[in-house]
Amino acid sequence: MVSIGYLKQELEPFVPLSRLNVKPEDLGVAGAKIALRDNNTTGKFTNQHFTLDVERVPVGGNAVAALKKLVEAGHHFVLVDAPADVLLKLSDAVKGKDVLLFNVSAPDIRLRQEDCRANVLHTAPDLAMLADALAQYLVWKKWSRWLVAKGPFPEDQAYLEAIRRSAKRFGATIVEERPYKATPGARRTDTGQQMIQLQMPVFTQGAPHYDVLIVADQREIFGPYLPFRTWDPRPVAGTAGLQAKSWHPAHEQWGATQMQNRFQRFADRFMLPLDHQAWIAVRAIGEAASRTSSGAYASINTYIRGDRFDLAAFKGQKVTFRKWDGQLRQPLIIAGAELPVSTSPQKGFLHEHEETDTLGIDEPESKCQLQ
Repeated sequence: MVSIGYLKQELEPFVPLSRLNVKPEDLGVAGAKIALRDNNTTGKFTNQHFTLDVERVPVGGNAVAALKKLVEAGHHFVLVDAPADVLLKLSDAVKGKDVLLFNVSAPDIRLRQEDCRANVLHTAPDLAMLADALAQYLVWKKWSRWLVAKGPFPEDQAYLEAIRRSAKRFGATIVEERPYKATPGARRTDTGQQMIQLQMPVFTQGAPHYDVLIVADQREIFGPYLPFRTWDPRPVAGTAGLQAKSWHPAHEQWGATQMQNRFQRFADRFMLPLDHQAWIAVRAIGEAASRTSSGAYASINTYIRGDRFDLAAFKGQKVTFRKWDGQLRQPLIIAGAELPVSTSPQKGFLHEHEETDTLGIDEPESKCQLQ
């Protein structure tokens, strides 16, 4: 039997601007559960059985204690849905033990760089990958002059730095970085909408010539208000408008339709990026167990990190883990609210080994020293 854990750190409630973006209660967990079903379907033929136990840590709760509980119960593989600082504490708590953690949600670049850990693999793309995927598409479209609207929070700054790096990497120009300081009116009210309709054009007025407005607003303070309200008629991208994602509910290429339909029947909702990231983690464990005919930690851990591992993920090519930082290589979907627009890496962005390594920080520039 292969026991898999899912540790979910609950965060302070977040009210999105759109009620369409309210997070499902089982976000991520549902993706892990349907992957478990897939593993056990294969397990019938390989005489293997997989289980999943979910530990929910309340806001301000002790995630390390929850992880120790899972480990003491025999879980060698644990999916972690938690912020970066929590993930690092968890990693340090089980250092030297037969435990492999899968980061399914934290996008922080430092987790793959100066704060990388040998006992962590990442199925969530980091900000560098997301920014590169979007930048490749914009440059391919020849929309290479960017006006950036930036929020005030640390996570906005982190995304902004990723966008700066992508612009430099692919030859785009940031014509101006414009901080957002004003506070919108009441959400979802007539007067609030009227204020926003007046405010957003003024905020974007008088900019140097640009092709696209890039938004760095991770908390949705103002970004979702910008499409169709800019002073100049320009597309909006970044954390609002056109976005790079690991998955999209309308993605149907490469056999994804059957995955979407199965998930919708299973969870009674659409599959979201975190669900797919959790699905990949559980399926990676199942694939390794099947290929090695073993449920032992050492066999599965070695296979997942080895040259023979790959996994079909409904993205047009099989996905693998980078040896130098534990990050999952994967194509990323460029999409609007309703439909995918493209998939990166784009044609013409070449790499000597893997084209997906044009997304994110490549091995020669990596600061990761696994320990």
